[in-house]
Amino acid sequence: MARQGTPSIPMGDAGDTARETVPRTWRTHGVLSSSAHKFEAFLEAAEFDRGPWLTVAFGCGIGLWFYLAAPWQWAAMIAAFLGMAVLSWAGWRHLPGRAFTLVAVISLALAIAAGVSVVWARSVMVGAEPIAYPRFERIDGRVLSREEQPAEDRVRLVLAARDGETGKAHAYRVNVPLSADNPELREGARVRLSARLMPPSPPIVPGAYNFARRAWFDGLAATGSAVGDVEIIEPPGASRLSIASAQRQLSRHVRANLEGTSGAIAATLASGDRGAIPEADEEAMRDSGLTHLLSISGLHVSAIIAATYFLVLKLLAFWPWLTLRIRLPLVAAGASAIAGIAYTLLTGAEVPTVRSCIGALLVLVALAVGREPLSMRMIAVAAGVVLVLWPESLVGPSFQMSFAAVIAIVSLHNVRAVRDFLAPRQESWLRRMSRRAAMLFLTGLVIELALMPIVLFHFHRAGVYGAAANLIAIPLVTFISMPLVALALALDLIGAGAPAWWLVGKSLDLLLAIAHFFAEQPGSVKLAPRIGMGAMGLYVGGALWLALWQGRARLLGFGPILASAVLMITAPIPDILITRDGRDIGIANEAERLLVLHDREGGYAQDNLLELAGTDQSPIEIVDWPRSRCSDQFCVFTLDRGGRPWSVLVARNRDLVEERALAAACMRADIVIADRYLPYSCRPRWLKADRRFLDREGGASIYLADQRIDTVAQDQGEHGWWRAPRE
Repeated sequence: MARQGTPSIPMGDAGDTARETVPRTWRTHGVLSSSAHKFEAFLEAAEFDRGPWLTVAFGCGIGLWFYLAAPWQWAAMIAAFLGMAVLSWAGWRHLPGRAFTLVAVISLALAIAAGVSVVWARSVMVGAEPIAYPRFERIDGRVLSREEQPAEDRVRLVLAARDGETGKAHAYRVNVPLSADNPELREGARVRLSARLMPPSPPIVPGAYNFARRAWFDGLAATGSAVGDVEIIEPPGASRLSIASAQRQLSRHVRANLEGTSGAIAATLASGDRGAIPEADEEAMRDSGLTHLLSISGLHVSAIIAATYFLVLKLLAFWPWLTLRIRLPLVAAGASAIAGIAYTLLTGAEVPTVRSCIGALLVLVALAVGREPLSMRMIAVAAGVVLVLWPESLVGPSFQMSFAAVIAIVSLHNVRAVRDFLAPRQESWLRRMSRRAAMLFLTGLVIELALMPIVLFHFHRAGVYGAAANLIAIPLVTFISMPLVALALALDLIGAGAPAWWLVGKSLDLLLAIAHFFAEQPGSVKLAPRIGMGAMGLYVGGALWLALWQGRARLLGFGPILASAVLMITAPIPDILITRDGRDIGIANEAERLLVLHDREGGYAQDNLLELAGTDQSPIEIVDWPRSRCSDQFCVFTLDRGGRPWSVLVARNRDLVEERALAAACMRADIVIADRYLPYSCRPRWLKADRRFLDREGGASIYLADQRIDTVAQDQGEHGWWRAPRE
């Protein structure tokens, strides 16, 4: 008998059914609550600040769009993270006291979905479909922009014109030799010229620069060079004045007062125009770790704003009536903001400059209201604004290097030990200056360590002595060269700038001497082959974790950083590199220098092969290598990899060869490489990299020991800048 008031529980099948259908909410609720409690406790212990991580999540969404191949994958990512937000709300909304964790998960998921959506929309709106094939065309168009490059003996124009075949409006970037230049060849002019046009170039080998991607977001359908004279159909008009023309006039004025490379660098500091800097000097600046001084960014904008703030504040302090009635820091902040915005516009408003200007304006606002000026939230807001406006900048070296440097500086100066070291104290001026110098060197070292993986990833070479070089160069440029340039320009208004320009020249000659000294030291340049996305992702994740978390939890960031360092150091060098046209190949890991099919010193293709092979030594032509056998049409040689010999047959030219003889040679080879279409009867044992293969896959990197082939097409997916070349 069942106790009165207690329902009897049926036995047998009915009991089993009852046990299966009754949910045990107490167990799932307990597990979920415990997990949420632990997660929230971890966030609180690490002083989790959601603001910077929202920008990181937004950037992750942008990165996912570039990494994933197809539209259905992009849509799936958006749906997945939106679903995560909904499920998080549905699962945790009844958990008391978990609002902080709930909001964090939901907001981060929404930020990732927003990142994928924004860059996808940007690609659809601004992407320009490239022309289908190289061609010679007569262009009748209007000049959109003009860039002077006297160091390259040319002027670069962007023209708006209609396609001669389809009638669609396109933007073409055309190089015009200085001999064909005209004073009226500027923005707004209508011109007619003949030009050889090419589709924007994708990477010539895996890991090389992807100009096609940049051209897609810049709206460029083709690039090329003008042939013959340029006819001015309609002049731009005397009343047309733009920031670009003001920038060019300022650059010319500076170079007219100061000749040589020092004048070109002074023009860069004044207007952002780098077109007159000789390649040798620019390479020395890069290899010494000083190339950031040639790119208008945080250092230059901060110097302009800080100088304006200091001068306005001190000058207004001499007016007692104003001092007693107006808050001078507010007035100085307003004047500095105007100066910073004007300098940003004048120097071309590139991404690093815009980022720096936004960050500096936030610092001014913080100073004006009495808040902490240097914080990760300030950097996050600046990065967020840039990514919303130009999401494609995330994958470019400019954005990455700019923000990595600023994050490293702010993170370092937010460490308590560093703050204590820099705290004011009673001491002699010598000890105070020594501490400042030591801190400057430490800051430079941290910046170099932060930037080196990024530089190696994009450029495959980085300066090793950058910290020491910057210890001298940054104060020189910030406190001597830039103020002298400003003083010289001001004195030019009354025709008395010559002495100041002489001092500018001496200071910049010293800068060049520093660059060449450090660039020419033994071991000054670190070379690296292609670094994989996995290694780069580990580094970025670890570095952001180390910078944004607080307390002991931040030390976990060293794990991914060390793992990425190991992967970068041990990154393999491809045994064979083949450019997308098949006309240039490189054989590494065999002789003391890179073996190439054709030695084209200073050529773009050969420079890329040398960088990706991790060497700066002059190459050797395969025909001169003792272990190769060459005829007028082909070279054949053997490489020992992975415990077996690999026979390689390489075409030297496009001369016709008897098909039966070619088929017999292909049968004896493991790999055949040619810049032409080979007949189907040519069947090597492993790979036929002919024109048909290269048209489909682009350039290739071959790792024989692993029997692995990496191609350009593998990294491009179905993005717009690759679909047209692949078809």
